[in-house]
Amino acid sequence: MKRLIVGISGASGMPYAKRLLQVMPENYEIHLIASKVAQKVFPMETEWSLDSNSLSQWASHSERIRLFDEKDFFAPAASGSFKTEGMVVIPCSMKTLAGIACGYANTLIERAADVTLKQKRKLVLVVRETPYNRIHLQNMLRADEAGAIILPASPGFYDKPDTIDQLIDFVIARTMDMFAIPQTLVKGWQEE
Repeated sequence: MKRLIVGISGASGMPYAKRLLQVMPENYEIHLIASKVAQKVFPMETEWSLDSNSLSQWASHSERIRLFDEKDFFAPAASGSFKTEGMVVIPCSMKTLAGIACGYANTLIERAADVTLKQKRKLVLVVRETPYNRIHLQNMLRADEAGAIILPASPGFYDKPDTIDQLIDFVIARTMDMFAIPQTLVKGWQEE
């Protein structure tokens, strides 16, 4: 069983987080950390909640999703000895990006990201903001220099998508590709 830490911050873009949790393969154990703001925004954008009962209704393999409070610093993800494939923050707010970029581990999402970086594991930040100001860009550069991958939630259009779900799938496919997680949502460039 592989492990992936998934952080959900309070930025708009909850359908991205929901879709990732729906398509993760069954051989992954998900350690899910949702911020307080994410727990309020998630139902506004998806009509579902981020609690164990709701997860069992819409997330695939929900029995392998462990949900943690953002202030639970005794969660496994807070320790470098907890082995994972890495971490994705999806969506990643500019506040969470700033905390990660500056090493300010005030929440479990930020602490788990800090641990992921110090252990030289893959950290993918699916940033969701537009436009970016200079502070946002500097924080992205700082996070990149520390080893994070900045993956803006910017769907492509070369497959001529017809639905919002296809646009979401594009971003999720790119996110999964960063961890070499098999996906069939979007074909690679010029694949049959």
